[in-house]
Amino acid sequence: MPKLKQGLIVAALVIALDQVSKYIILQIFMWGDLLRVTGFFDIVRAHNTGAAFSLFADQPGWQQSFFIATASIASAVIIYLLRKPQGSNTFKLALSFILGGALGNLIDRINHGYVVDFLSFHVNTYYWPAFNIADSAITLGAIFLIWDSFKKP
Repeated sequence: MPKLKQGLIVAALVIALDQVSKYIILQIFMWGDLLRVTGFFDIVRAHNTGAAFSLFADQPGWQQSFFIATASIASAVIIYLLRKPQGSNTFKLALSFILGGALGNLIDRINHGYVVDFLSFHVNTYYWPAFNIADSAITLGAIFLIWDSFKKP
C-alpha cells in the first residue's frame, strides 16, 4: 500500500498545482486575454471543450459527458494499477502524473464545462495549442511510461 499512498500524494500535488494555477488565471484574465512573456511564450486564457489540442471542441456537446466518463474510468484503472505491487518506481510515478493531470482537467470539466488552458508557446506566427499544468503532467507521465518500457527486458 505504500506505493498507492505515494502515488496519490504525487497526484494530489499535481491537482493542487494545476487548480491553483487555473484559479489565478480565472481571477486575473478575461477569456481571450494574452500576456506576452517572451518572444516564444505567452500566458493566455483559453477554454477548451474538446480533448487534447482542442480535438472535438467543435462538437455539439456530447464530448463533455464522454470526456468526464473517460477520465473517471481511466482514474479508477490507474488507482487499481497503483495498488498492485508490480511495476517500477518510474511506472508508478508515470501513473501518478497521469492520474493527477486527468483529475485536474476532470475538475474543470465538471465545474466549468471546459478546461482552462493558459500556457501558449509559439515560433513567430506558428502557435502550439494552449495547454495547462494538468496537460503537462499527462505528457510527462506518458514520457515516463515510454522510458520505462525501454528499461524492461
